[in-house]
Amino acid sequence: MDTGIIKIFLFAAVSTCIVYISRKSLFMISSHGFYRLFAWEAIAALVLVNIRSWFIDPLSTFQIISWMFLCGSLIVLGLGFFRLRTASKPSRRREDETLLEFEKTSTLVTSGIYRYIRHPLYASLLFLAWGAFLKDVSWSSIFLTTTATLCLGAAAKADEAECSRYFGLPYQEYMLRTKMFIPFFF
Repeated sequence: MDTGIIKIFLFAAVSTCIVYISRKSLFMISSHGFYRLFAWEAIAALVLVNIRSWFIDPLSTFQIISWMFLCGSLIVLGLGFFRLRTASKPSRRREDETLLEFEKTSTLVTSGIYRYIRHPLYASLLFLAWGAFLKDVSWSSIFLTTTATLCLGAAAKADEAECSRYFGLPYQEYMLRTKMFIPFFF
């Protein structure tokens, strides 16, 4: 079977899962889930576009930097998800139907990695996108990485608006002392 057909089939399968997970925010442009959907789609396409290059010339500069981004992605994801699961108090009182269950926090999480950045889960996706991009730099990977980066930025901004509405002043003060994705920098 042609690898192009396999990639299309894999993308369709992954895309179906992404759309199903994001179904409640599909038509709500103000929801962070709306933008996250497009970021996930771009990252899935990026991984599939560059999949053949993942293990070619493993000691090249781009490959080494790529693996640093990919490993960093896993570390940030683990730290963010662990802290969110242990410090937040999910609540059904949070009636926003566009939120995934683990996002329905009733307590503002400001410890662990959240002490330094507001969006570790999105930062992990950024690192994943940039790590996949560096596997094989091409016009299509530039487009997909730019799309993922812009959509993750938009998702983070929408998430901050949602959190500001829910948590109020404490969240706004939290925003002043933390960075969005990279500690002490951005």
